[in-house]
Order: sequence, then structure tokens, then C-alpha cells
Amino acid sequence: MAPPQVHHLFHAPIADHSFSADRKTLAVARANNVELHSASSSSYTLTSELRGHDKTITGVDIAPSSGRIVTCSQDRNAYVWEPSPQGEWKPTLVLLRINRAATCVRWCPNESKFAVGSGARIIAVCYFEEENDWWVSKHVKKPLRSTVTSVAWHPNSVLLAAGSTDGHARVFSSFVKGIDARPEATVWGERLPFNTVCGEYLNGTTGWVHAVAFSPSGDALAFAAHDSSVTVVYPSGPEQPPAAVINISTQLLPFASLIWTSESTIIAAGYDCEPHRLSGSVEGWELSGSLEKSSAGRPGLAEHQEDSARNMFRAMDLRGRANGSAGSDTKLKSVHQNSISTVRSYAESGGRVTKISTGGVDGRVVVWDV
Repeated sequence: MAPPQVHHLFHAPIADHSFSADRKTLAVARANNVELHSASSSSYTLTSELRGHDKTITGVDIAPSSGRIVTCSQDRNAYVWEPSPQGEWKPTLVLLRINRAATCVRWCPNESKFAVGSGARIIAVCYFEEENDWWVSKHVKKPLRSTVTSVAWHPNSVLLAAGSTDGHARVFSSFVKGIDARPEATVWGERLPFNTVCGEYLNGTTGWVHAVAFSPSGDALAFAAHDSSVTVVYPSGPEQPPAAVINISTQLLPFASLIWTSESTIIAAGYDCEPHRLSGSVEGWELSGSLEKSSAGRPGLAEHQEDSARNMFRAMDLRGRANGSAGSDTKLKSVHQNSISTVRSYAESGGRVTKISTGGVDGRVVVWDV
């Protein structure tokens, strides 16, 4: 397996990142702006910035076909950015009608809508209204009872999954008449008026749900919670109990983001600073290791921590201070030097994700073979 491609963009947290379909443009959320980096040889170079938000940007997503960029922020606003013939980006304000910060945003697969989660216990489903020539939103509200931390779209662009700090992962219908074609029946339901709850699942310890994701077929849902677990749900049909609800508990730090690379593999990453692979099926799932070859199972970690502590106290005794030679011991053995915020698909082949990208608090975007 080829070593990961590491792009250290800056020394600041990356809240979210997204690549264009041709992978020539990388958008990263940095503080109040979105930086656009262009591919240059084997690296990325800053070429422009999207300015307009006046508070921290929490989400950014590039539509694969149109190339439009959507951003959301703690300022309770969202913008759709479109490229002009002159190469500039024209922003259009989207009226979200929320009174708390926007927390996440994602385009649906057919790019007719996007969903914005928020701290207002609301998901704004936004679409373009041709008659009035502007972007409008409809609200998914009930039974949300807390901040929405993540959203993910079903392949049919109608079903929408959401995780929230009330410990629940839910699946809603976002069907908008005049925008969506009537979807075919799925295991999640047949008749799908807007805001229909097609599934509601509680984390066993009621820990915050940090991430949700549909399988490639859309017939299963995975969600990661703050108790360091990942739960995989296999629905059996509308108004029927699930065929299986499988909880994979781990001894790692909590996962903040996850993605299905196939129907039998999930990559999850977060506060443990490494991407991990989970494998399984409706029969059962298990944690099968880290993507970092040198750290599978993290051998020698206990010894490393013990040596680091010994060196630190030796430096304090000899020099009267805690830095010096012990400073090098603070460097992690992982590629990322801080927690990972987002995992995104980077390359796909034959219906499988073959490469992923991770963005972290260390200002790095890393591309991995999976």
C-alpha cells in the first residue's frame, strides 16, 4: 500500500474540507474564511479565499457536477458560491431562518438541494426556487431535541440522516414537491412526505452522535457516538423493527467522522488521530485495525509513554525545566498530529471508495489508500 499523501496547509484547525470532482481544487474551512487551494505538482497552493462570513465557518462542500460551493457558519448563514467567467466566486446568501449557529452542510447527490444542521434543533433543507430566483429553505424539526452535529444523504437524494447531541441518529424524508421526483420504495419507507421520520436510533449510553453515514446502497446506516462506539443499523422495512442493530464498542478515543468504502467496510476517524477500519455485515462487525501500517494495534505505545514521562522528569531534574530534549517526545507516532475532523471520499472505482482524505486540527489534509 502506497504511503499517504500529506498536505500540511497551515498551523490552524481545519473544521471541514472538500475536493472538487477533478481533485484540482481543495476547499478548506479556516476560521471565518474558506481557502481554495489548487493542485500544483504533488502539493496544493493557496489561490483564493471566499470571504463573507463573520464567524467561524463550520462546513464546506463542493458539488461534484456543477462545482458550486456551499458554506455555513456560526453566524447562522449559508452561502452558495458560483464561479464567474472571470474566475471569481459570486456568493448568494441563503435564508436559513435559524436563531443558532449552523453546524454542518452537505449537498445531496443530485445537487438539487443541500442540508444544513444547526444548534437551533433544526435542519434547513435548501433548494433553488426558480420563480423568485433565490434559495429558500424548509425546516425539519420534530422530533429533534438538541443540536444537529452531522447530516448525510441517501443515494436517492430524498432521505436524510442526522446525528445530534441528544444521543440519537435519525433518518428523515426531505421530499420537496416540484424539486424531487417521487422516490422508489426502499427499506426505509414508501410514502415519504416531508419531515417523515423513517428511523430513530438511540446510542446505548446516550452519548452525542458525532457522525452519520449511509452505506453505498443506502440500505444500512452507521453512526459514531461519544462513547467511542460505532453502530450499524439494517432496517427491515417501513414501520418494522430493524433486521439488526450492531454496536461496535472500542477502547479508542471517540470517532468524529466516518465513511463507507464498500458495503462491508467503514473508515472512521476522530480524536484518536488515526483513521481506523471496521469490517463486517449484517451478521456482525468488528474493528479491524488502523490505516497506518506502523501503528496497527499501536504496538509499543505503553513503552513510548513510559519513556516519554521518564525523559520529561529527567529533563526537569537536570535542567530545571520541562522542555528541551523532552520536547521531541510530544510528537505523535501518527501522521496527523491532532484530532481528525472530517473523512471524505477522494477516489472511487467499481462502486467502491479506493482513496479517502482526512482533515484535522493540525492543519493537515491527508490522502490515504484504503
